[in-house]
Amino acid sequence: MLKKILKSYDYSLIVVVAMLAIFGLVMIYSASMVTAIQRYGYESDFFYQKQKLHLILATFVFFIVAMFPYKAMQSNKILVPMVLISLLGLFTLFFFGHVAGNAQSWFKIGARSLQPSEFVKLCVIIYLAAVYAKKQSYINEFNKGVVPPLAYLFLVCLFVAIQPDFGTAAIIFIIAATIIFASGMSYKNIGKLAVIGLMVVLPLVLVMKDEIFSKTRMGRIEAFQDPFAVEQGSGYHLVNSYIAMGAGGIKGLGLGQSIQKLGYLPEPHTDFIMAVIAEELGVLGVAFVLISLGYIVLRGIYIGMRCKDPFGSLLAIGIASLIGIQSFINLAGISGLIPITGVPLPFISYGGSSLLQLSIAMGILVNVSMFVNYEQKYKNKNQTTETKSVTGNAVYFRR
Repeated sequence: MLKKILKSYDYSLIVVVAMLAIFGLVMIYSASMVTAIQRYGYESDFFYQKQKLHLILATFVFFIVAMFPYKAMQSNKILVPMVLISLLGLFTLFFFGHVAGNAQSWFKIGARSLQPSEFVKLCVIIYLAAVYAKKQSYINEFNKGVVPPLAYLFLVCLFVAIQPDFGTAAIIFIIAATIIFASGMSYKNIGKLAVIGLMVVLPLVLVMKDEIFSKTRMGRIEAFQDPFAVEQGSGYHLVNSYIAMGAGGIKGLGLGQSIQKLGYLPEPHTDFIMAVIAEELGVLGVAFVLISLGYIVLRGIYIGMRCKDPFGSLLAIGIASLIGIQSFINLAGISGLIPITGVPLPFISYGGSSLLQLSIAMGILVNVSMFVNYEQKYKNKNQTTETKSVTGNAVYFRR
């Protein structure tokens, strides 16, 4: 039994995630060594050492979650405490939260920081996947099957937006929309939800217009439109990102040889780490990251399509959308396709909360994949053998 389970794990997915995380660790050291000394007065390997500890913890958590049956998360014994703790954590931030990056999004415990909204992304995926999987028999009954789960989503997005962290709130909303779209709900009900969403969001925008359209955020939009016109102001980040990416060429300047990280490019080890990768490793380094992230996203969608269990299917699609959406927002921001939002690049950017959350998400995805492979390799094989013994040469496959 154990041997069959071990053979059913998706080792290609595990290897790709491991390669990305290790590659990210190397690039964090390269990108942060000057920042650590110049800006913070730390040792050159300060951020590297911290991220190494994060990676060790994340690896341990990944293997624990990968062995934990994902179907157990559908139980109310897990769902209810998860929902309550996530809401309580976000609410408590308003009283005990630490302000960083113009948002009160962190719990500060000594030298350690924790960002609850990173884990809430995963909570939303698990909750919506579980609830809409249970409601499959009446998924198109609007008042009974569609609306009730959205109360949790509304509260989560509201609490995160008030911090204010509109980028994370938008990511959570888009992930939730992806799960809702994949749940089997009719287009008519999806249209109703879109109308209701607009009716709820527009008044909130009017109430919070000063925070939404603050000078800092309007500066980001101004920089998005023409960064070189405000090169010494709000366009400084984006202009230096362009310079870094343009300097790398095909092969790059060489590992550790970035010029822009020498005080020119802000946050080179977090939001703008891909610019450093482009400068040092060129198109080849960027291609490695994009192909690896693309593989994880497509593999997650493929697992979701193969999974016959609605809960597992929605979990896989939700996790794939988390990786894909967050990657797109980060990469589009540093390349000027959208305004900069301060979203980290999955598995690559420095950050313990992000890496730990992603390790849990990938553990769940690997576990879903294991169950899919196990059922198709062994359970279906046994069923086929039994069918042959009863029907002779006639073999029936249930699709």
